[in-house]
Amino acid sequence: MIALGIDSTFVQDNQSYSKYSGTIRGIHFQRPPHAQAKLVRCTKGRILDYAIDLRKGSPTYGRHVCAELSAQNGHQLFVPIGFGHAFVTLEDDTEVAYKVSDVYSPEHDGGIVWNDPALNIDWPLPAQGATLSAKDQALPLLAEFDSPFEYDGNPLKMSEA
Repeated sequence: MIALGIDSTFVQDNQSYSKYSGTIRGIHFQRPPHAQAKLVRCTKGRILDYAIDLRKGSPTYGRHVCAELSAQNGHQLFVPIGFGHAFVTLEDDTEVAYKVSDVYSPEHDGGIVWNDPALNIDWPLPAQGATLSAKDQALPLLAEFDSPFEYDGNPLKMSEA
């Protein structure tokens, strides 16, 4: 991971379970001083995983990368500090595991609403639509967000390594 520029130390492991295909979790982040980098993998089922650039001054602010993660393909997505994180389940009974670089801090928890048109995310949803938590339905729009994250000069990119 160091060769790819990932030098995070992970301090906590998290796991989530989603019963239904089309479950959306996110777009989540933690504000400084408890901001988190995440290393995400899918241990059962399949997801489309997103990292959204929320760094003030970034030329790719509000843009995203995504990757399909599954138990079968074994791929992972690294989400650096300054990026929002979200995923949608592509199968029923999906489990996601992720490592984070700081402990959960409810008072630093934040998010952007999943369907903000400014983000231009094409969510692959089943006919019945998205399944969301009440928390995720009530998040603000990107235009209402005053980002605490500064652009560090590293552009948004997808690594194939």
